[in-house]
Amino acid sequence: MPATSRRGNRGPAAAAGNRRAILDAARRLFTERGYRVPLSTIAREAGVGQGVLYRHFPTRLDLAFAVFEENFAELEAIAADPGEGAFGRLWSRLLEMTIAESAFVEMVVDARRALPDRGDDRRLLALVEATLPRARAAGLVDPALTADDVLLAQRMVYGVVVTETDPVRVRQAVEGALALLKERALVPAVR
Repeated sequence: MPATSRRGNRGPAAAAGNRRAILDAARRLFTERGYRVPLSTIAREAGVGQGVLYRHFPTRLDLAFAVFEENFAELEAIAADPGEGAFGRLWSRLLEMTIAESAFVEMVVDARRALPDRGDDRRLLALVEATLPRARAAGLVDPALTADDVLLAQRMVYGVVVTETDPVRVRQAVEGALALLKERALVPAVR
């Protein structure tokens, strides 16, 4: 009988590596295939069993929150800048995340529905509310622009991203939609 090259079960010693592998696989697959990618596919891509995935992340939302916590941390770091340009950088990065990782938006929407007390939509709103007044005061955006307007525009961009059937044209479609909205002064025209 031939010898197998299978490694022995490392048990708890493998937990940190397994968690990292799951997070990396989930981020990659959420980006490539969307938020609803089967969890079994994520486990397989990470090289772990589904039981291991569920031990670390009991629900899809638990996994998504862990994956996208890095996104929130990045947005929070941008918003923490006391300068007047923080809003423009926050808006630009939020748009980029919406285009590149539409699963991030899907997760926030799903959380809003499933876990209204979780507050991730309020977390995003708070970041916009923290930066927008400085941009208004500096004359960088329309003085009538509200944080709710900004998040509505971001959701509209998300709609363009998920309904564009040609992945090559997504950025062009988003730019066209933003140009139309800017023309009507409905989105942040950051100067």
